[in-house]
Amino acid sequence: MMQKLFLLAVAGALGTLARYGLGGWVQRWGGASFPWGTLIVNMTGCFLFGIVWAIALNRVEISGTTRAIFLTGFMGAFTTFSTYMFETVQMTRDAEWLLAAANVAGQTVVGFLLMFLGMTIGRLV
Repeated sequence: MMQKLFLLAVAGALGTLARYGLGGWVQRWGGASFPWGTLIVNMTGCFLFGIVWAIALNRVEISGTTRAIFLTGFMGAFTTFSTYMFETVQMTRDAEWLLAAANVAGQTVVGFLLMFLGMTIGRLV
């Protein structure tokens, strides 16, 4: 158990460094007028998560521990957007269209409102 936690932490640190490096590089290249770094990191995360999940499901036997280390550790630190999209896609595959729509709308709208509220409260403190 301790080894798994250690590997999760290491994978998380590597995901953080990858996000910082890729996001910063893209942002410098794209300019400050739009959050290009975040966009590219999030889309790359979705793509990589999808590839690893499909390979683990259909092609290569990847242990649950290895999947958790990569998908939760590395990808979780790289971007949580990939997990959010994966869960939404899973809902659509299960024909849970209303839940998928509620997840997208809820996280987007509520996330926006809570960010706005948090920033407002933060300015007042």
